[in-house]
Amino acid sequence: MNKICPSLEKAVADIEDGMVVMIGGFGGAGAPIELIDALIGRYKKTGSPGSLTVVNNNAGNGAVGIAAMIYAGMVAKMICSFPRSSDPKAFTEKYLAGEIELELVPQGTLAERIRAGGAGIPAFYTPTSYGTQLAEGKPVEEFDGKHYVRERWLKADVALIKAERADRKGNLTYNKAARNFSPLMATAAKTTIVQARKVVEPGEIDPEHVVTPGIFVDRVVEVAEPKQEEALLREGAK
Repeated sequence: MNKICPSLEKAVADIEDGMVVMIGGFGGAGAPIELIDALIGRYKKTGSPGSLTVVNNNAGNGAVGIAAMIYAGMVAKMICSFPRSSDPKAFTEKYLAGEIELELVPQGTLAERIRAGGAGIPAFYTPTSYGTQLAEGKPVEEFDGKHYVRERWLKADVALIKAERADRKGNLTYNKAARNFSPLMATAAKTTIVQARKVVEPGEIDPEHVVTPGIFVDRVVEVAEPKQEEALLREGAK
């Protein structure tokens, strides 16, 4: 039941080529920068893991986080809602060169696809995207006079997420809006790896305050002073 991992490097050591990796965060809020950096470091040393499919709200910003993964050449496909950000150079260059694939998903649909994956629901219907290019090739049905597009669940091999507090059993809390996609991703991944600002003993987190129960968490690494994406961008991180 002790899910504490001694280092970031060991936490990501078994992520393999071609895996689907969900990464929490909405822009910089809740982005697990240190876990991402550990994965990039491993790739630069060993050439693995590559050909990853990354699921996130966006396709990275500047040259940090997911954008740094794209610059490194680790990402074969992005599944996201906003491929363009304030500085989308990394994704844009790779996409225009035909070196990365994009699956564009409306934000609410993305969240529900992930939730469905965690809940064991293989498909659902939504009116979002009906009549647009995003609905092309997808089944459409009519309910009560309105057309709905059938969407599939979205699951992952690994989820990388950032928490505020964790205990040794993997129970998590988040810092306000930094929770965003992370609780959903934790349920939809085979392996959930967490970096937490503070690790406490079981019982120190009020059960009424637990957002992600430890049953959905596999590894926890304490990162007491996590980096913030926006701060790194202001500093011109490369």
